[in-house]
Amino acid sequence: MKNLIIRGLTGAVFVAVLAGAICYNPYTFLALFSILTGLLLWEFYSLLKEYFPSVPKRIGGTIGGMYLFVATFLHANGLAESLVFAPYLAFLIYLFVSELYNKQQNPLNNLAYSLFAQVYCAGTFALSNYIVLGKNEEGAIIFTPLLLMALFIFVWINDTGAYLVGSQFGKHRLFERISPKKSWEGFWGGLVFALASSFVFANLNPEISWYNWLGLAATIVCFGTWGDLIESLIKRTVGVKDSGKMLPGHGGMLDRFDSILLAIPAAYIYIELFIRN
Repeated sequence: MKNLIIRGLTGAVFVAVLAGAICYNPYTFLALFSILTGLLLWEFYSLLKEYFPSVPKRIGGTIGGMYLFVATFLHANGLAESLVFAPYLAFLIYLFVSELYNKQQNPLNNLAYSLFAQVYCAGTFALSNYIVLGKNEEGAIIFTPLLLMALFIFVWINDTGAYLVGSQFGKHRLFERISPKKSWEGFWGGLVFALASSFVFANLNPEISWYNWLGLAATIVCFGTWGDLIESLIKRTVGVKDSGKMLPGHGGMLDRFDSILLAIPAAYIYIELFIRN
């Protein structure tokens, strides 16, 4: 019961802070999500370091990923040209060149883990800037938090629906090798919950057609499920149950954002292809 209360309180604060930062203004979004990017990278590098001692220092990788998020925000907001990415490109070049001097037994693994962290944590989160910042009919850049909030809400509703249906009716394993508890019944239950909730968004924002909301929800559920499984694969590889202990009752940051990390790039592609065009 105590753990349930802690989990509930942590979840409520987490949702309130996240929703407030996304919806208040672009700069609260920038502040929180650049910090979250740094926390995700720090936790990911820490996770790898327990299993692969040769993984590079966390500080440089964390700062580099946070810079990518800030640079992407400035570019998406029309506040900077493409040259803003030059320092990050220089950082990537440094990752390659530095392996010539580190004298590790397996520099290829070291480089692969470093780049994987940047793509998996920083690269995916940076794309969220292009979801919340778009152009209106006059070509002016505007802040539109609804689509990003919808992404998180679809993921949360899917998780809740999958748990409720899967715990009661789950018999057929979805991906037993990676996540023994997940079931096909839970997957379809979560999908139905998310699709049903998409009609609420269609009523709130009729400028986007109901079938596009439906398609966005389905896209987020499918790729969010894969994202969850990918993080489970990473944890199984390094032999841990939780990615960290940063969120009491919930585990680590990666445990909370595992679905989001793959849902963001998938949602961005869908939004650009079917909603904004």
